Amino acid sequence: MIKETVTMSHKELDRLHIIQESLNRHITQEQAAARIGISIRQVKRLVQRYRNEGPSGLVSRRRGKRPNNSFSTEFRATVISLLKGRYADFGPTLACEKLREIHGLCLSIETLRKWMVEEGIWRERRRKFARIYQRRMRRPSYGELIQIDGSPHDWFEGRGPKCTLIVFIDDATSALMALRFAPAETTRAYMETLRGYLNDHGVPLALYSDRHSIFRVNNPEREGELTQFTRAIKTLGIEPIHANSPQAKGRVERANQTLQDRLVKEMRLQGISDIETANAWLPTFIEAYNNRFATPPRIADNAHLDVHHSEEELGYIFSLQAKRVLSKNLTFQYKSSAFQIRSEGRGYRLRHSVVTVCESFNGEIKVLYDGKALGWEKYVDGPEPIPLDDEKSVHERVDNARFDLRSKFYVKPKADHPWLTRRTQSNQQVKPPKLPRKKADPDKMD
Repeated sequence: MIKETVTMSHKELDRLHIIQESLNRHITQEQAAARIGISIRQVKRLVQRYRNEGPSGLVSRRRGKRPNNSFSTEFRATVISLLKGRYADFGPTLACEKLREIHGLCLSIETLRKWMVEEGIWRERRRKFARIYQRRMRRPSYGELIQIDGSPHDWFEGRGPKCTLIVFIDDATSALMALRFAPAETTRAYMETLRGYLNDHGVPLALYSDRHSIFRVNNPEREGELTQFTRAIKTLGIEPIHANSPQAKGRVERANQTLQDRLVKEMRLQGISDIETANAWLPTFIEAYNNRFATPPRIADNAHLDVHHSEEELGYIFSLQAKRVLSKNLTFQYKSSAFQIRSEGRGYRLRHSVVTVCESFNGEIKVLYDGKALGWEKYVDGPEPIPLDDEKSVHERVDNARFDLRSKFYVKPKADHPWLTRRTQSNQQVKPPKLPRKKADPDKMD
């Protein structure tokens, strides 16, 4: 007698055991249906199939057949061709979105991930054992807490200059509130981004940043002093909050990682390679990003406040300010230059008064006393002081210095210069240069 071997899955083996118990009247068909998770009618079908065919009757009839919902070979070849041609460095999630949006090819992320791994386009990453941090609940309302950070990166992939992306993200919804490219992470970059934020959304309750010197005076001898940016936001009624670690402001840190992947590839597809064009296009990206990743807040309230300052007052707030004391002649010094206040009427009242010098980022200077602008003239023009830099802006200064040095001494050779003509010749025509023969030592000749 020839024994028949039946290959069954664990699920089918469990079904076989339950059906046998039902046939032996150890359990009822109703109990068998509950244990398998099917209807009583289906249990009766399985019992009848088992009586007619034995254990092989419980094996799935679809085994070895092509699934009805499988993709054709031509469809897979088209997808793989696009991936290798245009989206070779895209992740499965972003590549799946672009295939659907641009090419109308719809498939699941996991299917695409499987194909990319099989073709060697994507390599599965091993999960690292992350350090556990205590989670902080999101703020309940939109606009209560805004996390801010700068992300230096080669955003244009060599097509343009390296720069920094200033990121403002809402804590309650993880929505991008403001993005702006700047040459470096500086006070000016944050002030310009915040001013655009005020025009678009209003005044948030608090800003959550790191402990960089842009936001906090870290010198113990100057404890209690405010930086230019912190002075500006406190004038607007915004509470500054400083994180003790990058993990504390994890939402903006994770957003930076996502942007360094998605935003870089989106700008490549759009052909963007400079800061001005990128800043003009960023609102379109922000809208698409928020539709994809933003979550609704727990409380449907907008915590933003109205801006009660005029444009002129905002210009004073978002400037570099310094306090100066007027002499008895109504003069003061600022950046190695001397200034004279033009007094009208009883100017002696301003003697030894404290004035505020406001310098905008385009170099315009305003002198304020009691909130009012005073007239002035510069009568001693000193040398331009060397600006101070930190560890984040010093790289921009060095790169600019290298570029200026190269531009100063670089001379473009003419078209018929040997350096250029030699490149166009074949290897057979190019002869190695003749080196001068080394002079013989007369002592050794003897």
